[in-house]
Amino acid sequence: MAYVLGIDLGTSSLKGLLMNQAGDVVASASAEYPLIHPKPGYSEQDPQEWLKACEIVLDQLRNDVVDFTTELAGISFSGQMHSLVALDEEEQVLRNAILWNDVRTTAQCQEIMDRFGDELLAITKNVALEGFTLPKILWLQEQEPEIWAKVRHILLPKDYLGYWLTGTMHMDYSDAAGTLLLDEEVKIWSNKVLQEFKIPQEILPTLIDSSGFTGELRPEIAERFAFEQPVKVFAGGADNACAAVGAGILDSGTGMASIGTSGVFLSFEETADQDYQGKLHLFNHAMKDRFYSMGVTLAAGHSLNWFKDTFAPNQSFEDLLSGIDQITPGANGLLFTPYIVGERTPHVDSQIRGSFIGMDTNHTLKHFAKAVLEGITFSLKDSQVLMEEVAGRTFKRIVSVGGGAKNADWLQMQADIFNAEVTCLTAEQGPGLGAAMLAAVGLDWFDSLEACAEVFVSYKEPVYPIPENVMEYEDIYKQYRKVYPATKDICHALLSIDRSEDIGI
Repeated sequence: MAYVLGIDLGTSSLKGLLMNQAGDVVASASAEYPLIHPKPGYSEQDPQEWLKACEIVLDQLRNDVVDFTTELAGISFSGQMHSLVALDEEEQVLRNAILWNDVRTTAQCQEIMDRFGDELLAITKNVALEGFTLPKILWLQEQEPEIWAKVRHILLPKDYLGYWLTGTMHMDYSDAAGTLLLDEEVKIWSNKVLQEFKIPQEILPTLIDSSGFTGELRPEIAERFAFEQPVKVFAGGADNACAAVGAGILDSGTGMASIGTSGVFLSFEETADQDYQGKLHLFNHAMKDRFYSMGVTLAAGHSLNWFKDTFAPNQSFEDLLSGIDQITPGANGLLFTPYIVGERTPHVDSQIRGSFIGMDTNHTLKHFAKAVLEGITFSLKDSQVLMEEVAGRTFKRIVSVGGGAKNADWLQMQADIFNAEVTCLTAEQGPGLGAAMLAAVGLDWFDSLEACAEVFVSYKEPVYPIPENVMEYEDIYKQYRKVYPATKDICHALLSIDRSEDIGI
């Protein structure tokens, strides 16, 4: 039986997911690579590390699956969004990639919004934030002009990997949307944005659908891994778009709540007509001619990890969270806001910080743990509410993925707070599954992603909201929404206090 390979090029590792035509996982492999932090707030990676990791993964799959080299038919990708890869005229990397989580570009974001903010929002449906590619390009122009003068090609990470495999340069619409260079509605590079910021269009790659064919493996790559037949390569998509595909978010009635280090609440959009005024991201989907809106909680799982490491380092997560179902909604009057590294949605505020509100002597470690889970979920609900208020969304069903899908009590909490049926995947494979599905559609195994999802995606039994809990959480959420405006000025003032004389404890 023929195979497809979904390659997920993430921030810390590259994962390969091998699947057959029946939608079964045949094998998986992964390889890690380092982050580079040359200065505080800087986050970079050597693109050669991605290529080495891909070689490791392909070698491992070749060793583990006896017919891998004879049955692999197609490859596609999921990739970390926004990260800037700059190449010279010889297609050689000019500097380390500047990653999505790099925050050096605050000044450039302000410049972009001051000069071109309204037009940028109208064209790209998004505002300039440090994660996006355009501010990184401006930083390169301003801070490393000698490098910028040599730039002849700009790619994103998965597209650089695709270039290495095929020798061709492409970028799909879902990743292009995250550059702030794409006119999202007409699906072309925006001349207005390029001219405003002096970016030559010829350095940008050819645009293509996510399931679009980009080429076959180069002969030297095919020979290196001993493939015995041509292997087709397809463009792939941005990691969140691929995660949505892999979770079956292919219609407007279903949302996705993803809780990793950060958190995402994502919704399918038929068109790009919704005016979220930059409070939510609006990107092209990996599904052809469709879109998705997305809100981001910067510290979702990170908040829980921080809490455990700080206050319960010797407990497992299972022990820490056991029994929280016995605590009533609202953790007996205790609220937590997960702004420990700033926040993205709905408050674009790098200086806000987290809070525990309502502490008294009756609160135990379990109350605090429950409050942390509730605060993370309330933060995701902020995005849900924006989608409901602006776009008239009604979420009857939400797919929960990541850490929030691994705890039964947290799943029930999500159902109660979102006031929707919550389900999770039978076998959660992440963005790599979406990438494999794009390859399967590209190979014409299926005539659509919806048809592919019927075979490749399955769900566990849903968790339903408990009406009395829903009512309680509605009142508690109203109080939660008051915390940000009440603490904003305090947090900003505290961050301005000189800490140069602080000492470690």
